[in-house]
Amino acid sequence: MRNKREPKKRVVLTSKEISELFVEAIITIILLIIVNIAMLVLLSSIVNNTPALNEAVFESRTSFVRNFNTDIFLSAKNFLIPVLLILDIIFLYWRLIRRYRQMQQRHIISELHYIANGHYDHRIPFELRGDLARLVDSINGLVDSTVTAIEEERRIEKSKDELITNISHDLRTPLTSIIGYLGLIEDQQYHSEEELLKYTHTAFVKAKQMRSLVDDLFEYTKARQPSDPVNLMTFDMVQLVEQLAADFELEARNKGITIETTAQPQQLLMEGDTEKLVRVFNNLLSNALKYGKGADRIIIQLEKTGTEAVISVKNNGKMIPKQSLDSLFDRFYRVEESRSQETGGTGLGLAIAQSIVALHGGYIYAKSNPDWTSFIIHLPLTSNNQAAS
Repeated sequence: MRNKREPKKRVVLTSKEISELFVEAIITIILLIIVNIAMLVLLSSIVNNTPALNEAVFESRTSFVRNFNTDIFLSAKNFLIPVLLILDIIFLYWRLIRRYRQMQQRHIISELHYIANGHYDHRIPFELRGDLARLVDSINGLVDSTVTAIEEERRIEKSKDELITNISHDLRTPLTSIIGYLGLIEDQQYHSEEELLKYTHTAFVKAKQMRSLVDDLFEYTKARQPSDPVNLMTFDMVQLVEQLAADFELEARNKGITIETTAQPQQLLMEGDTEKLVRVFNNLLSNALKYGKGADRIIIQLEKTGTEAVISVKNNGKMIPKQSLDSLFDRFYRVEESRSQETGGTGLGLAIAQSIVALHGGYIYAKSNPDWTSFIIHLPLTSNNQAAS
């Protein structure tokens, strides 16, 4: 959804609103004239009907004229009328400004209704001051956050739909084979014990594929949970990686691949959950052996950079296309599009690895060129994770 910020502009009053302001001014002026006349008459009556007050006013006026040599204030009216006029102007300005603010509020409400009717890319564009400016900024900020929440909810909903679709596809294929072969056995449609064993073996292999998918899916959802405990301990990352390389050495040798480990420094102490991190490197090494077509070398490089451990797992096999690099860590994504269980796994391995690395406060990315395909992991040496060790 597009979030378009419109240029600021002043509130433009309609002809009807301008007429309302004009009528408001006329009515206010008439009322003020009536009030002013009433006040002058009332004050004049009070002064004239009170001899002591009349005498005091006369003496004060005479003294003022004598001292300042002027007769501008010889009459009380010459003093009161300018004062009343100033007060009238202030009151009239206040009334008109008040009504103008009400009209601005009406325009703001109208814009808000327009947004509420589904125009979520629109924002209130008025250039205002004071409280109304803060109100408009708050409304626009609220709309921004609401739109972001809606987009995130839609993304999550779409992601759930894709998850269900992919799981259904990956479960249906082996399940169909299992039901088919077990159906043949149930109906005794086999001609020899050898054919029976072939059917049961195929069903067994397909069942293992289903279990692998379920296990990976469970691991993925578990790693994605913020509440998933991270059992922190201090360990030597170099020693951990060298042990994993040794575990994969036989499989690599059978495929004509050598695994090399280089480290700088030779000991790299850090905090982390070794069980989860082992799963990360198992996935990366398995992928290198399975998908690194034409590779004869896998190199694991470790180095300390500031407060981070940087681990690179690379192979010199076939280059991964640029358009596939950005999607490698999406769940169920495979570079080969057939989604065959024979040529690929569940498509969750790298998504699980990314989630585990994120749990440790790090990040992982891939890059590929004709010489090397590399998966690079950045992990903090000291974890900020608050989970109980």
